[in-house]
Amino acid sequence: MSATTRRAPSAPPGPQRLAGRARDRIPLLLRDTVFRRYWSGQTISMFGDQISAIAVPLAAVLVLHASAADMGYLTALVWLPTLLFGLHAGAWVDRRGQRRAAMIAADLGRFVLLASIPAAYALHVLTLTQLFVAAFGEGLLSVLFTVANPAVFVAIVPAERYLDGNTLIYASRALSFVGGPSIGGLLVQLFTAPFAIIADAVSFLGSAFFLSRIHPAEPPPDRSGKGAVTAGARFITRSPIVRASLASVAVINFFNLMFFALYLLYAVRTLHIGAGVIGVVLGAAAVGSVLGSAVTKRLAGRIGVGWAYAAGCALFTAPLMLVPLAGGPRPLVLGTLFVAEFLSGFGVMVLDISIGAIFAVVIPDELRSRVTGAFQAVNYGTRPLGALLGGLLGTQAGLRAALWVATVGGVIGFLVVLPSPLARFRMPEDAGGISRARGCP
Repeated sequence: MSATTRRAPSAPPGPQRLAGRARDRIPLLLRDTVFRRYWSGQTISMFGDQISAIAVPLAAVLVLHASAADMGYLTALVWLPTLLFGLHAGAWVDRRGQRRAAMIAADLGRFVLLASIPAAYALHVLTLTQLFVAAFGEGLLSVLFTVANPAVFVAIVPAERYLDGNTLIYASRALSFVGGPSIGGLLVQLFTAPFAIIADAVSFLGSAFFLSRIHPAEPPPDRSGKGAVTAGARFITRSPIVRASLASVAVINFFNLMFFALYLLYAVRTLHIGAGVIGVVLGAAAVGSVLGSAVTKRLAGRIGVGWAYAAGCALFTAPLMLVPLAGGPRPLVLGTLFVAEFLSGFGVMVLDISIGAIFAVVIPDELRSRVTGAFQAVNYGTRPLGALLGGLLGTQAGLRAALWVATVGGVIGFLVVLPSPLARFRMPEDAGGISRARGCP
């Protein structure tokens, strides 16, 4: 008579094993306290920005009865400081150092500016002039934050994790696209647009708090003073990778700001969509951004990060042509807007994550703020021009015609990338490759 050997049933995993499995699912960078605090501050601020992106224009449209030209001015003033001060801000930050402190100061200043809007509304003294001043001031402080941020990022993130770090940051941005507009539209519906802006004001306090909790070893300040203001611009002209990216996104942003300046006005007055529905449509469509952030690393690994960037340029711009095409029954209009925003949101995530990783590789540490300042002076400097032209075209030719010009024109930015070496760029696999990509011996 034979005996059958049976394996004893395994014990259920204990708490320590379950905790270990949960920890294994957390990305390596998020296990690092310094990066986690940096990422948390960025995430909070991004959600607040998305609320203001819908609340501030709706405050102008619904509360102050802004015209198409007024919307062009409002949008332009947010980006005008980059054109005026981008070069000098980058040089000042590189020369002074203390980038983290500059970012905290920018956050606190933006809190004060945005908090002044609901305060003025509560006192019944809110005017378009105040919105214009707040938009310009926030734009100026955003320039300071933006030129300081890349040096802090590379001080926190190891070189081999640049793509992972950008993926996590832009995944937060993608999630903010999902939740921010929906929350913003709901807050506008419940509390009016000016009071909804409080959420973004508070988000800057959250960002400042988390930045105050980290102390990364930043690159030393540049005390040479030689050509400090123009050093970033000279690097861009010498780098075919950065130069091609600047040409493409400058075109894209020029036409995208034409589009953005008129989009909410078009949705409210031509398509007759309410603030709450606009927020839901934009939030639901931003699911594409989440998907884009999730697949960019895999896409870049398969076709190369340069071709991923080119694909992002195409997907960001071309689907927006569906917006002026929208018409017919209300479900069809909303569905058309959803598809446009979904695909465009997917594309902008692929674009941003790809180029962020590329720039982390090719731009030298000692020039990061100056290159960022020079790059943004042109890239973001085209935005107020596009917004002003959008307001003018919307007034003279009508909102739908102006949106056609904006959406078709944006596709030109994708075409600029195709013949350039940027499309064929691949991430180096080692530190030596990173040094060569930066032009180091």
